[in-house]
Amino acid sequence: MSQLQRIQQTRDALIDALAERNWEAIGELDTACRDCVEHVLDEKPVDEAVLRENLEGLLVVYRMLLEAATGERQLVVNQMAQINQAKSASKVYHLFG
Repeated sequence: MSQLQRIQQTRDALIDALAERNWEAIGELDTACRDCVEHVLDEKPVDEAVLRENLEGLLVVYRMLLEAATGERQLVVNQMAQINQAKSASKVYHLFG
């Protein structure tokens, strides 16, 4: 299997893992993807148009990952804010209860 095919497979696997919100798999696939890209860039020149197309497709997936990760982070921030608010309310309740 060529490195370009590995990039395509890894990109597809990243999309599947993102759909499932499988962050552990995404981390592993990210490492594999970086290795693939590094090897492609170290190899003899390949069809530049195909390489560009693959890398642009990969860039789209990474943008999607970034948006999803940012959204997940914001959810955690909101949950932590709610927990802190509940703790404060609980303290007030115990002071006057």
